[in-house]
Amino acid sequence: MIRLLLLYILFVFSIVACGPEKTTTIYLIGDSTMSDKIEPERNPERGWGQMLPTFFDGNVKIENHAVNGRSTKSFIDQQKWDAVLNKIQPGDYVFIQFGHNDQKNKDPARYTNPYTGYRRNLIKYINETRSKGGIPVLFTSIVRRNFNEFGVLEDTHGAYPFIVRDVARELSVPLVDMQLKSEDLVLALGEEKSKQIYLWVEPGTNEMLPAGKQDNTHFNEKGATELARLAVEGLKEIDLPITEYIKTN
Repeated sequence: MIRLLLLYILFVFSIVACGPEKTTTIYLIGDSTMSDKIEPERNPERGWGQMLPTFFDGNVKIENHAVNGRSTKSFIDQQKWDAVLNKIQPGDYVFIQFGHNDQKNKDPARYTNPYTGYRRNLIKYINETRSKGGIPVLFTSIVRRNFNEFGVLEDTHGAYPFIVRDVARELSVPLVDMQLKSEDLVLALGEEKSKQIYLWVEPGTNEMLPAGKQDNTHFNEKGATELARLAVEGLKEIDLPITEYIKTN
């Protein structure tokens, strides 16, 4: 009896000593296409980062720090990057996706030259993440639903996605090419059906947007969920360790 009691005590102490498995945190930094939206019970808009937690099990915690309207520059200038950097622990991930607002060349608070300021800011995020033992992952920007009069989907991001790819290659950073994946999705749906994933709201159908809305940049819940699925698909393709915690269903 005493021997069994001692074995039980040793077993309990071994559990306490080992402690619970560390939860890995994924920090999201980016703009409105990634960010959480207010009042989700009323608001039809979603960012793909808002839907990402549904794809991971309990071993992963996702903190979405993406903010509407931010560029690589304003995210730093407003100390939003510092708030993330101070929390990163070894083994955590930082998902980085900017570009939509860096191209706002009439706004000095946000605009960055893709070849200089934008590139420099991406490198800053990468190096500082690594200095904390974190793992940076770069994401190119999601396409706008920008069909011309001939039904051709035209690019709106210029050099910015190329810089992301170039920095990823130069610094050996994992890359998920969301521009490519989202373009394939929009083209597969076509000009008319692709409205179903963007924020197209008919007048009188939503109390938050009574006049309706035709938005070819942002997404509804269906679209954001599909984009989150594409992001997860990209993570699997580059075989990051975090993918072991993706739900099988």
